[in-house]
Amino acid sequence: MAQRDSAKPPESMIALPSLVSAYDRRVTLDLFATARHQTHMLIYKIFRADEWRQLQDQGDTTGAPIDVADGYIHFSTAETVRETAAKHFAGEDDLVILACETGTLGSDLKWEVSRGGALFPHLYRKLTLEDIIWEDELPLIDGQHEFPEDVE
Repeated sequence: MAQRDSAKPPESMIALPSLVSAYDRRVTLDLFATARHQTHMLIYKIFRADEWRQLQDQGDTTGAPIDVADGYIHFSTAETVRETAAKHFAGEDDLVILACETGTLGSDLKWEVSRGGALFPHLYRKLTLEDIIWEDELPLIDGQHEFPEDVE
């Protein structure tokens, strides 16, 4: 639910009296929020541990060296992230996987044709800590990266 200052909410919203405000503010329930959320998805970024620490220290990043060279931050979908790990991080340990929701990245997120003709998400701005939904280790076990169950 979001708070709004307007006395008249948009047609897609139902106004409910606010229990927390003495002013003429209203709490609104957006009837289409669920539908919009369902059109968004999680995308994934793999960082080396030092790149992740740098993002944590600075609060934002232009990405890994390949991202800086290409001018955008490379992301993968759930369908492509395992292949990305195998191709670009083979045998590497001490990795971190980050999840971001496409709907929160705005118009700076572009879907572009890449490996094998698949569409890949590319972010044309800095990635911030606020963009990250969750992060987890990406351990290397018997030569294979073990992905968290949340990567669907």
